[in-house]
Amino acid sequence: MANIAAGLIVPLLGVMLYATFLSLSLRGFGWSWKKVNVTAASLITNFVWTPLLAWGLGALFLQAHPDLWVGLIMLLVTPCTDWYLVFTSVAKGDVALATALLPLNLVLQVVLLPLYLLLFAGTLVELALGQLVEGIFWVLLVPLGLAMLTRWGQTQGHLPRPITAVLNRAETLQVISLNLAIVAIFAAEGSALVQNPDLLLRLLLPLGLFFGINFALGLMVCRYFRFSYPELACFSCTTLARNSPLSLAIAASAFAHRPLIAIALIIGPLIELPVLALVTQTLLWIRRRGLWPRQD
Repeated sequence: MANIAAGLIVPLLGVMLYATFLSLSLRGFGWSWKKVNVTAASLITNFVWTPLLAWGLGALFLQAHPDLWVGLIMLLVTPCTDWYLVFTSVAKGDVALATALLPLNLVLQVVLLPLYLLLFAGTLVELALGQLVEGIFWVLLVPLGLAMLTRWGQTQGHLPRPITAVLNRAETLQVISLNLAIVAIFAAEGSALVQNPDLLLRLLLPLGLFFGINFALGLMVCRYFRFSYPELACFSCTTLARNSPLSLAIAASAFAHRPLIAIALIIGPLIELPVLALVTQTLLWIRRRGLWPRQD
């Protein structure tokens, strides 16, 4: 049973990323360049500052657990490309800007994640370059190519109507395949989790510090550049929410022999979601009290 589940992990994650790329919309992309100050600040925070912070937090708390350290890095260097829109909306943030930032965050993390792995993970665990390239090919490039081909087929009218109807529900396919992949990971690697019941506690402190530090930094950055409250809420959500599915796909293929890395990426959102709910309520409290200089 475990062997069957292990064989399903990468294909399911490939389907999940195919659905992710298929549902990616570039509508409103130009809006991010109309607010270049928010865009630049969020990209620098996500792709320059946060990788360094992730490495530092791992060095402080996870030196004795290199697999968890790698999992922490992979989780934190990939900004969210889905549910942060929900939290931005709940916090009364600039959803149009958050939507415009989505393709930028997705493209940059796809390009930069292999580089982060070479720079950081290669010093912590054995990283076979050939295996990494092969994993990226199967779980990133193949789904991306198929999604582009599917989109082209749709625009040209070459796809049968039943297939088009199914593809129009790409977000549902994404959720189903991700959940099935998580079930397969636990079925295949359940013994690793049983042998390490303290994983959640070990990740709690470094992840908690990440959220606290980046939220405080966001407040300072947004105040310095005089962002409006909707821009503050957008900036906070896009620099705090993480995108574990992408990292999970790479971990499952490139580190198949180190299951704790993938398990750490599954545990991360269990900590993240309650924190993001608390952050949105904090932002709303700031808004209600009129504590932010610009409410427009």
